[in-house]
Amino acid sequence: MRIRSALTALAVVLAGLVASAGSSTAAGGTTAAYCGITWGSAEKSAGALSDAPLVEVRTGRHDCYDRVVFEFAGPVDGYAIGYGETWTEGEGLALSPYTAGGALLRVSLRAPAYDDDHVGTVPYAVGEHVGNLLRYPTLRDVVFGGSFEGYSTFAVGVRARLPFRVLVLAGPGTHSRVVLDVAHQW
Repeated sequence: MRIRSALTALAVVLAGLVASAGSSTAAGGTTAAYCGITWGSAEKSAGALSDAPLVEVRTGRHDCYDRVVFEFAGPVDGYAIGYGETWTEGEGLALSPYTAGGALLRVSLRAPAYDDDHVGTVPYAVGEHVGNLLRYPTLRDVVFGGSFEGYSTFAVGVRARLPFRVLVLAGPGTHSRVVLDVAHQW
């Protein structure tokens, strides 16, 4: 009788495991991606150097990811973004001690944050925090690392090393944007 009870209990547990596994798998037996996100966390880079200056940096919260938007006064498509230490442009000071978050995304934009007269086009000094990220699920900090010889750098602090994607978008008007999305989870 004890063996039959034990076998019945085991069958119930196995049935529960099979049912829960079936509800969280996609075709082919692999686990379904969070929000359909399949971005990964490897470094991403593209594009060429541009002279269109950075004019605005803003952030946004979405259901499945947090977003940082870098807007330029003209066409820009060059960037290199990946996890790791970020240094200030021109002087090489590490930004990790000054950037909140469990992981650091190094953002190098292939465009200046100054105009043809070398006047800054964004209101941030090197080391300044770009915005208030209170209540963001993933983003913890965005710190300006400066602009030197046509490149602009930011340290983006995130909760943990999570998947991210980079988009290059045209507009509004003659402007363009490099968009960084970081998923809330794997």
